[in-house]
Amino acid sequence: MSTTPRYAALDVLRGVAILGTLGTNIWIFTNAEGLVGYINGTGRATGSWSFVQDVLQQVTQGKFLGLLTIMFGIGLAIQQRSATGRGLPWPGKYPWRAGLLMIDGILHYFLFTEFDVLTGYAVTGLVVAFVLATGVRSQRIWITCALALHAAMLAVVVATLAALPANPGNRTLSPNPYADGSFWDLVVFRAENFALFRLETIFILPLSIALFLIGARLYLRGILDPEQARLRRTLMIVGFGVALPIDFALGLSGSDAGLVLGRYGTAPIVAFALLAAVAHRYADGRSPGAVGTALTPVGRMALSCYILQNILCSIVCYGWGFGMAARLDGDTIVPATVALFAAVCATLMIVARLWLARFERGPVEWLWNVSYQALAGGPTSPATASGPSPVSSSRSGH
Repeated sequence: MSTTPRYAALDVLRGVAILGTLGTNIWIFTNAEGLVGYINGTGRATGSWSFVQDVLQQVTQGKFLGLLTIMFGIGLAIQQRSATGRGLPWPGKYPWRAGLLMIDGILHYFLFTEFDVLTGYAVTGLVVAFVLATGVRSQRIWITCALALHAAMLAVVVATLAALPANPGNRTLSPNPYADGSFWDLVVFRAENFALFRLETIFILPLSIALFLIGARLYLRGILDPEQARLRRTLMIVGFGVALPIDFALGLSGSDAGLVLGRYGTAPIVAFALLAAVAHRYADGRSPGAVGTALTPVGRMALSCYILQNILCSIVCYGWGFGMAARLDGDTIVPATVALFAAVCATLMIVARLWLARFERGPVEWLWNVSYQALAGGPTSPATASGPSPVSSSRSGH
């Protein structure tokens, strides 16, 4: 087992990514028509709140999803290094992990969120695990081809949206299972619209493969180590100095084409700057401060917190729960959404800290670990001992 200390940045980065994705998804939950309303442009704030809503949505749009995707790639690299360091074949039993992640994602999709990312990560992780077993040249070819395919697909979608009339934002969902349906009604609704709701997962597959692989390459190059300060500064300059202003200009332009181009074009570049910024903060080995200490438990049980945040928001917002979303209007949706986001974040931080004070793993991570041992046989490797997915590993593997 490696005696290298944990990279503090990894746990913090996972915590940032998990809560950051909530910052995007929270607006879907507080829309009275859920994901359908969010796509159709309903649930808009009025008056001065409208601009605030646009800015807040743009802050998180695509950036933390990109960061979470990159972290999965880093986790895969950690697992591969751990396996090869112990003389084990790679990808070895990783397909079992991908299969369990797929099961987690499917259950999560049907029960709570039609915008679940776990199923996509399961497929991407399985592909990338085998690609990582090839040489660096082969991996670069995969990255280049994946990015080229994504760019071509994105160009077609953006051009199509630009040619279409502006979205009037007044289409409504009737009947509305989010506000008026039971828990089972929403399960059935997701089943009936499975192909539609999974389109984004298919669309971003090439981008996800590229981000996984680039994340793995950055980790192996030492992005978290003190010696790579120049690399981190370059990523921050490109991401924050160039991509971020363009991203905001695209997102706040008011067009669907600009929003899509930002979410799938510039936002992933900003995600690398976020990675570099947090890594730079802890590259000298310093301990997490107050913010880092609060985020670390969330990062250590990332899968449990990701699922829990969606469960909590479903209970609060949907009609089968407290039904808050249906009671919001243009004057209340922004303050209510911000308040819910803050409350859920605080809950996750507190629950994760209390849980890890008593247990080694989060509840979903524990269940996943037991299932993996039962299916794959043998003890779990150190690289996956703290959780089920690639993002759950914190060992450096040096």
